[in-house]
Amino acid sequence: MRARRTFVLVAVLVAVLFPIPSQSQGPDVCKASVGQRVLLESIDSDPDVFVWDSRFRLIEYAAGNYDKANQVMAHTILAKPGTHAIVAMCGAASVKPAYGPETYDAIGVKITSGPFRNRWGWVSSEDVRV
Repeated sequence: MRARRTFVLVAVLVAVLFPIPSQSQGPDVCKASVGQRVLLESIDSDPDVFVWDSRFRLIEYAAGNYDKANQVMAHTILAKPGTHAIVAMCGAASVKPAYGPETYDAIGVKITSGPFRNRWGWVSSEDVRV
């Protein structure tokens, strides 16, 4: 009985001192919510969007770890600007580009329009218009 009380006391102290952050707190909140309809469009000078076949490859590409075009083209589809998609997953602040201090979300999407309709992939939140 005494061991159980000690365990409960320790569990309560841990819960109070180290709370599990919710997704609605702090800077680690995704730009887009699961189930939300979005448009894919990149920056004005090059509005097409790479849709990656894995979150890992998206993150590695943004970090500057792909140096050959054939590696990029083997693992992406090129979506035209204005392509419709639905958010399936989101990894907050997980994309860290090599060219600046910003971080972006890795957003898992299902494409719902155009020639790649019903394809799944990953994009950076900088390429998503809510």
